Amino acid sequence: QIHLVESGGGLVQPGGSLRLSCVASGRSFNYTMGWFRQAPGKGREFVAAITWLRESTLYADSVKGRFTISRDNAENTVYLRMDSLKPEDTAVYYCASSRAFSDSPSSYDFWGQGTQVTVSS
Repeated sequence: QIHLVESGGGLVQPGGSLRLSCVASGRSFNYTMGWFRQAPGKGREFVAAITWLRESTLYADSVKGRFTISRDNAENTVYLRMDSLKPEDTAVYYCASSRAFSDSPSSYDFWGQGTQVTVSS
């Protein structure tokens, strides 16, 4: 069992930035970590993923060039830096862990409770 807790969400104006954090506890942190989001009335959407040793990252086309995923394995923390935010980025953001390097939610075993990001003027 891995317990994941996200933080860092909030209200930001279009063009602004936020950094989300996700702290893991429980079992070892040597998994792929991913970020997903879910807007009202929509399904859960892949945002970004990073492997255990940070050798590979993957981004959704909608966030490529604006979002950056990173991790600090010594602190059991994964981050999502979000720049040039748009209103369409508004969603609940979730972090999750997986044994596979994947963009599919079904590949992820453990999920956090989510943190709300609202982009609005």
